[in-house]
Amino acid sequence: MNKQKGKAKHLIDGTFRYLILLLLALAILVPIAWMVSTAFKTEPQTYYPDPEWIPNPISFESFEKFWGIYDFGKMTLNSLITCVFSTLICVIASCLSGYGITRYEFKGKKTYMGFLLVTQMFPSVMMVVPFYSILTKYHLNNTLTGLIIVYAATNVAFCTWMMVSYFKSIPLELDEAARVDGASAFYTFLRIILPLTLPGIASVSIFTFINGWNEYMYSAVLISKDQFKTLTVGIVGLNTQYQVHWNDLMAASCFSCLPLIIIFVCFQRYFIAGMTSGAVKS
Repeated sequence: MNKQKGKAKHLIDGTFRYLILLLLALAILVPIAWMVSTAFKTEPQTYYPDPEWIPNPISFESFEKFWGIYDFGKMTLNSLITCVFSTLICVIASCLSGYGITRYEFKGKKTYMGFLLVTQMFPSVMMVVPFYSILTKYHLNNTLTGLIIVYAATNVAFCTWMMVSYFKSIPLELDEAARVDGASAFYTFLRIILPLTLPGIASVSIFTFINGWNEYMYSAVLISKDQFKTLTVGIVGLNTQYQVHWNDLMAASCFSCLPLIIIFVCFQRYFIAGMTSGAVKS
């Protein structure tokens, strides 16, 4: 009798959990499905009183505007340039810092780690004015170089913490064995230790790239010239004062999601491994 009650309770609990997961999945997938549906509609279809999930007829007009009228190709290139170079800076800086912190004892190491942690406690909006003042002083506002520096500066602290966790997981005996064989410190770092942290490097790269690709506030404030605007700024620009071009907005959003989906699908095991490693290792 107790066994049957236990099975019934287990079945009810399992059904309840799956029901909650299904509702949460629908809450995420339904807006995405509606975004894709709207992207293939004409502008009059977006204002139909009876919504249509499958447009009839299917229109590619919004995607043609993406490359033609709106010139989003240039904005996409700007986003790629800023994200790739800021990711490269973060990876190099975090790897060097992570290796130095875990392999060497130096004065102020704990203070340095504490400082990195403190920098993550301030909301991004507080940093807009300081960043703008500094970039203006050095004539880097309205340039992709200035935006790359800002993106790298806002992500490098967290990336360093993640890489520190990875380097801590690699035994110090490997460094000692390399030194016994006559390898220099830099050779040991580059040829022996760094290849073992590839999952962490992939995780840091994906994290930084996604943050830069989705970032809007800094790019909107620090860039005013049309030739340097990023994709997120261009997408928001479709929401005008007098009209919202919903089909064009959804088409641009679909295109913006594609690079992130491709990157995450290809490297998700490294990303998940890196995030969980950074969460549990001391």
